[in-house]
Amino acid sequence: MPTDDLLTDYRRVRAETLALAEPLSEEDCCVQSMADASPVKWHLAHTTWFFETFILERNERDFRPFHPAFRVLFNSYYNGIGEKHPRPQRGMLTRPSLGDVRAYRHQVDERIALLLEASDEQAGIAQLIEMGMHHEQQHQELILTDLKHLLSLNPLLPAYCARPLPGTSYAEPLAWRAHDAGLAEIGHAGGGFCFDNETPRHRQFVEAFSLASRLSSNGEYLAFIEDGGYANPALWLSEGWDWVRANGIAHPIYWRHGDAGWREFTLHGLQPLDLNRPVTHISYFEADAFARWSGARLPTEAEWEHASCGATDFGLSSLHPSAHIGAHADASATPLSQLFGECWQWTQSSYMPYPGYRAAEGAIGEYNGKFMCNQYVLRGSSCATPQGHTRLTYRNFFPASARWQFSGIRLAR
Repeated sequence: MPTDDLLTDYRRVRAETLALAEPLSEEDCCVQSMADASPVKWHLAHTTWFFETFILERNERDFRPFHPAFRVLFNSYYNGIGEKHPRPQRGMLTRPSLGDVRAYRHQVDERIALLLEASDEQAGIAQLIEMGMHHEQQHQELILTDLKHLLSLNPLLPAYCARPLPGTSYAEPLAWRAHDAGLAEIGHAGGGFCFDNETPRHRQFVEAFSLASRLSSNGEYLAFIEDGGYANPALWLSEGWDWVRANGIAHPIYWRHGDAGWREFTLHGLQPLDLNRPVTHISYFEADAFARWSGARLPTEAEWEHASCGATDFGLSSLHPSAHIGAHADASATPLSQLFGECWQWTQSSYMPYPGYRAAEGAIGEYNGKFMCNQYVLRGSSCATPQGHTRLTYRNFFPASARWQFSGIRLAR
C-alpha cells in the first residue's frame, strides 16, 4: 500500500476512536465497571501504546517514550514486553488525565507519520501498522460494549446516544437452510488482512446440516424464559447450571422487568423490549440451553463459515441489533440473513489452532495463540463492529460465561 494511502487509513481509524469518546465526560472515560471491561481512557491509551511499543520503539533512530511509566500502565497482556498494571485496577488510574492521554495519542500519531515518510523499510512497518489499525478497531468495539456495561449500572440509566432507537415492526419467520455433507475449505485464503488465528486455510469434512435463516429473536427467547428455561437443569450444561444458580441469573443481562413489562437497556437508553430484534448479550451457556430447548443446537464454526461462504453484505455499524425485514413472501426463499453487523454468533467450537497454525515469534505472537484454552468461537460481527473490520473468516472468542459483548444465537440442526 502506498505511504499516503496507509497514512490516510491510519489517521481515519485513529480519528474514529476519538469520535467514540466525544460524547463522554472525563468521569465517563475513567471508570471501570468490572474486571473484564476497561475504561475508555485506557482504551485510548493502550491502542496508542501498541503503535509506540511495536513500531516506534523498534524503528525510530533516537526513540524516547512519551512517558516511561506508560510502558507498564498500558500494557494489556504482552508478557514479552514486561510488567503490566493489574487489569482489575485500570479504573484506579485517575492519572494520567484524559488530556494527557489525548496528548499522547497526538504525539505518537505525528511520530508515526514522520517514520512512514522517512523509512526505507516500508513493508515491515506497513504490516505492523495495518495490524495496529485492526487492533484499534477491536478496541473501538470494546469501547462501546464496555461503556454499555458501565452505563447500565448507573441508576439514571443514561443513554450514550441521544438519537431515538429506530423501531421495527416485523421479522421474517425462521426457516432452515439445508447443506449437504462434504469437504469445506475453512480459513483465510489470502488477499487482504487477517489475524494469524484465521490461518492456515485447510479442508474440513462437515456432515449434512441445516442452519437457521436468521438470528433468534427476543420474542423467541422470552418464550424460553416463560417456559421456565432458567429453572430447568435438564437444559443446561453442568457448569452452566452452576453459573446460573450461583449468580441468580434469570434473563439476559440488560433486560429489566417491571410494571411496564419487559424493557432492555441499550446505548440509546432504556427501551421497551422489541420482540422482533435479535436477542443479544447472551452467554454461551444461555445460547446452548436455548438451542436445546428449541430442539436444535449451536453450529460448529466450520458449518457457519461453509454456509456463509459467498456472503457480501457485511452490515453497517450501528448501536443496537435490528430485526431482519424480509423481502420474500415465501420464507423458504429467504437467503441467510443477519450474518454480519447485528450480533456475534456463538458456535459450539472450542477456540483452538487450525491444523498447521504457528504463532508469530516474539511478543506480537501473544496476540491470539496463547488464548486458545477454555474459550468458544463466535462468528460474524456485531452492530458495534467498525466498518472494514468484518470478514467471513474472522474468529472471535470468549469464555462461556461472557455476555457483555453483542453476542447472539443462530440455531443449527
